[in-house]
Amino acid sequence: MADDGPVEHGYPHLDTVRDAITALYKRLSYDTVQTFATSVAPVDVAFCDTDDLHLGAQRVAREMVRHYRLPDARPIISFREMTHAANVELTAGPEYFIELNDRFRTHRRDIGAALAHEVMHVYLHRLDLSFPGTRENEILTDTAATYLGAGWLLLDAYREDAASSQKLGYLTPEEFGYVLAKRALVFDEDPSVWFTSPQAYTAYVKGMAQARRDEQQPPLTAAGWAGRRRYAHDRRHGPGVQSGVPYAFSGDQGGSLRVSFPCPTCHQRIRVPVRGRVRARCSLCRTVLECDT
Repeated sequence: MADDGPVEHGYPHLDTVRDAITALYKRLSYDTVQTFATSVAPVDVAFCDTDDLHLGAQRVAREMVRHYRLPDARPIISFREMTHAANVELTAGPEYFIELNDRFRTHRRDIGAALAHEVMHVYLHRLDLSFPGTRENEILTDTAATYLGAGWLLLDAYREDAASSQKLGYLTPEEFGYVLAKRALVFDEDPSVWFTSPQAYTAYVKGMAQARRDEQQPPLTAAGWAGRRRYAHDRRHGPGVQSGVPYAFSGDQGGSLRVSFPCPTCHQRIRVPVRGRVRARCSLCRTVLECDT
């Protein structure tokens, strides 16, 4: 939790974020991801200053449990002084003890954001899905919460001006915006209408631009002129190391040239023959891609 401290910007964790999206599709399957087409609604996690602190936190926690489809999980919420925004004790369940930073006693509108992250820890624990290393695992948790419809709250908790700043989660604001944009492109959803933070909206716009660039990389037909020219140059040289580009060429047993590249939706690598116009279908997320190989 960045509280009146410097907020990191940009895309320093982008590779891990993309790996997390791929891992979600592999562990959950396309059909299960599709069941999360509807995000958490603002009205379901609204928390005003007149609400009872503990009863309100329990209500929001139950909404996260419902959204993540964890009917036999019972979160028990408490508050204490701590460095981080929150912490959850991962056990066999069904009760899970979640501690929230005392700061949320007076910043209640951000309790939903903290619980979106902590209850996702429970969800991933139940799935037995994790990344090695604490930081990588936290990035997985932020990415999963956002891609599955609750993480827009984490981006909306980001506020920054000349005198103060606040950010929850391990992703940068732009990375949260990127994952939200990836989700929006899959489910045709516009989360920007829910933002109360103008800085969150700006980060989402930047994230959407980055997500659109994923769809404009060769050999996809939407690639720009400069990318197509570089691709044609690399194709003439055949198999070898192509630095700074997402695609790679290789030969098959028959001597024919093939190209592999990441799916712009789930980032699983796809391998197709180099023979001009090709239509490819990602086996993981079922996205149909128009390619000019």
